[in-house]
Amino acid sequence: MFTTYNPATGLESARFAYHSQEHVKDCLGKAASAQAAWRYEPLSSRCGLLSRMATVLRAQKERYAALISQEMGKPIADALAEIEKCAWNCDFYAENSGRFLAHDAFASDYTESFVSYDPLGVVLAIMPWNYPFWQVFRFLAPALAAGNGVLLKHALNTPLCALATQEVFEQAGGPAGLFCALLIDTPSIQALIDDERVAAITLTGSTRVGAIVGSQSAKALKKQVLELGGSDPFIVLADADLPKSAKAAAKARFSNCGQACINAKRFIVDRSVADTFVDLFAAEVSELKVGDPFDPMTNIGPLARHDIRETLHHQVTRSIEEGAVLRAGGGYCDGPGFFYQPTILDHVLPSMTAFREETFGPLAAVVRAEGTEHAIRLANDTEFGLGASIWTQDPELAKQVACRIDAGAVFINSVVVSDPRFPFGGIKRSGYGRELGSLGIKEFTNAKTIVVS
Repeated sequence: MFTTYNPATGLESARFAYHSQEHVKDCLGKAASAQAAWRYEPLSSRCGLLSRMATVLRAQKERYAALISQEMGKPIADALAEIEKCAWNCDFYAENSGRFLAHDAFASDYTESFVSYDPLGVVLAIMPWNYPFWQVFRFLAPALAAGNGVLLKHALNTPLCALATQEVFEQAGGPAGLFCALLIDTPSIQALIDDERVAAITLTGSTRVGAIVGSQSAKALKKQVLELGGSDPFIVLADADLPKSAKAAAKARFSNCGQACINAKRFIVDRSVADTFVDLFAAEVSELKVGDPFDPMTNIGPLARHDIRETLHHQVTRSIEEGAVLRAGGGYCDGPGFFYQPTILDHVLPSMTAFREETFGPLAAVVRAEGTEHAIRLANDTEFGLGASIWTQDPELAKQVACRIDAGAVFINSVVVSDPRFPFGGIKRSGYGRELGSLGIKEFTNAKTIVVS
């Protein structure tokens, strides 16, 4: 048995039984059998399933959004937006998979030569709690369109969301067994990775867990996509539009209560404008409403778990002890639940905890840069390389800086987001492989060269 807690109250919500080994084996067998037929379904049929999944998501978005708010504390307005984004992703791949998976012809002295994209088989998806629907559907939709089957091992603090994703698939008329959500503990993952019926693994999670799963998958010679931690820089150059960048900074850091790998975490600001930027930033943060996730006016809900809040508070206190200056927040909110004050630390240095570690919660670290070159060095002075945001009114300078930032994605004068249209993923210890876009659907295919004499 395992227990879930309401992050807004801190009280126990429910208890669940783990799925038995027999159930897991049965699901794996059914997934392999269903995928063997699904791979030969016409692409139009596979894309039709995605369209129906989008319809189901939109028809029941209020109920599904409520599950998100209940289990991990996301404000209800953001939870509704998450469900809509999942539906958009399903529609996007329903409309574009034919183009993405079309044969790539290439010139040769043979009669015909091309690359086809064949499904790999059953993919094990290990997904986190912070976007409990989006993390699943951004992988599930292209995986199904490509002809794969999917086993989902979701985070154990969001089991109702996990089971609801399977419900969406089933209500849309998906083939029995092709997608299954499993309630299993972490030690059970190894046996699935080792099973020959599992062809590949995708994981979104911490760098520590990614290293473990990556090692296990490599030992089994299985294809992997790892989307791991981040410490994204938000770079404000001397000529930036400061009111606009400060408003965006509040969104970039504090959306989802700061619990996203692509939240901006290190705010690298040119020293000449740092005082003004921090004043504007603090003013924007002071307007954020922390409270009940079911209140439509709430901007910041609770952290998802007690231990996450404890870790964040230790990072705040250590950074202050190391010399960072507390500008806002810095402690627990009064009352029940796992709430934490939106926090800004100024004068953070590269040696400090808030700079060196990934901070997963409402904590912004402001770092002062001595010009553009120094800002670039500070941005790259991290083990992570997921996203980055650059703010300047000089478009040519922005593109030059973007080319020198170590990241999987760089957004200029915009907040970093994941978008079905663009490939998403990182470098360094933020992982490897890509989700979304045309690259994402091809990650779990066999690029097969076919030559006709």
